[in-house]
Amino acid sequence: MEYLAIIPARFASTRFPGKPLTMIAGKSMVQRVYEQACKAFANVYVATDHPDIYSAVEEFGGRVVMTSANHPNGTSRVLEAMQKIEKIRGTMCKYVVNVQGDEPFISPEQLQELTKCFDDPQAEIATLMKRIEEQAELYDPSTPKVVCDKYGRALYFSRSIIPFLRDIPQNEWPGHHPFYKHIGLYGYKREILPEIVSMDEGLLEKAEKLEQLRWLENGIKICVRESAYNSYSVDTPADIDSLKAKGII
Repeated sequence: MEYLAIIPARFASTRFPGKPLTMIAGKSMVQRVYEQACKAFANVYVATDHPDIYSAVEEFGGRVVMTSANHPNGTSRVLEAMQKIEKIRGTMCKYVVNVQGDEPFISPEQLQELTKCFDDPQAEIATLMKRIEEQAELYDPSTPKVVCDKYGRALYFSRSIIPFLRDIPQNEWPGHHPFYKHIGLYGYKREILPEIVSMDEGLLEKAEKLEQLRWLENGIKICVRESAYNSYSVDTPADIDSLKAKGII
């Protein structure tokens, strides 16, 4: 199999316990993510640490593997799931896609955009960005920003506005330069996944609390493609109400 899509689905969440099983317009969140991912990839699995999520995926006919509850992050869970799935299937994948389990309306086209990053033979990790159109996002530290080189490879990710526009009043920045937010969707070359999971936390990651900075600090080449599609993550129950207000649900 060339692409293996894995959806980490953790039950314990500080802000939204049991989030993957939340019902949205008649289907659980994990089922909605799974069905969207299946429109883009032939090999899709849910990776969970909880029997209720495992059973729910089996009930709607999805493929699922049980993983440890002690992973420090989703990347580590994806690695364990990949190794188990490869053992089950008896074959190795070429690329792994980490599909966020809290985006029930993720676009299949956006998932396919991610795979185009690997047209760059030097790309080890793939991710996406979208041009910032609302000033609120530009100034929001919970919206990570990214800057790239002319080859489409990430130079830096930050919760601050990057780049800083010298000699221009900050309220005029949006009209003088294109700013991009990072979309937290990742693809990995198979061989790079065990390597990045074994890396220690770096100084930049400690400062910004962004895992992808660990990879940059270690010289990993992250290819970034611009996406035309918005991401709608569900982090709290209030986010579901917000999606309803926007007419997405």
